[in-house]
Amino acid sequence: MIKLLLTSSGISNKSIRDTLEQLIGKPISESNALFVPTGVYPFAGGPNYAWWPIAGKMKGALVDMGWKTMGLFELTALPSIKKDIWVSSLQDADALLVWGGDPLYLAYWFEQSGLTEVLTSLNKDMVYVGVSAGSMAVNAIFDETASNPRGGSGTPLTMENVVFNTEEGEISRTFVTGKGAGPTDFAVIPHFNNPDFQDACGLNAEKWAAKIPAAVYAIDEQTAIKVADGTVGVVSEGNWKLFNA
Repeated sequence: MIKLLLTSSGISNKSIRDTLEQLIGKPISESNALFVPTGVYPFAGGPNYAWWPIAGKMKGALVDMGWKTMGLFELTALPSIKKDIWVSSLQDADALLVWGGDPLYLAYWFEQSGLTEVLTSLNKDMVYVGVSAGSMAVNAIFDETASNPRGGSGTPLTMENVVFNTEEGEISRTFVTGKGAGPTDFAVIPHFNNPDFQDACGLNAEKWAAKIPAAVYAIDEQTAIKVADGTVGVVSEGNWKLFNA
């Protein structure tokens, strides 16, 4: 049965790393992993962003953690590959590392590739490790905010304009609600109180969470949500908050 470890920026501290190894049931050095870069492609510079974690050019470790084996698992390629071939790759993996980007685009390719169905029926223990959008799109419902919504595949459930307040004044955002892969009944706001993500700071995070019809975990860069055997837990060396409990 699939387990989840949902983060903002990857395996950013010892507590989260230890939890990952506990979920896998063995050291990272003895574990096989697959990396999904798909979510960043709708961004300008997306190919560069996809390369950064592979090259180790990021703050939180993910791909460059000393895994026994590492493979690239590209969701947009899966429809053109025999299903039994790519499912066998998942069967051999101990962890599926899903990079960030646009959660609407990522959720679309979860569904179109057939990965959503496979993850819910996979007959093995595997840990899904989400980063930012990768942590959002795996939930039954998610919301994101954008100053300029990106084009591409994926149909939102709802869209509306929302005004957030910052130290520099009011900022207008498009608030997008989407349907995710669905193994959980909560939502995630990543990058909580990170000044580089004003929408997720302070009262803005509260306003964001209030628009989501589910429990919402707002997590910072040093926090992860762990889901195993139907039980949800928080692993943190930083700050987090639960809304709509």
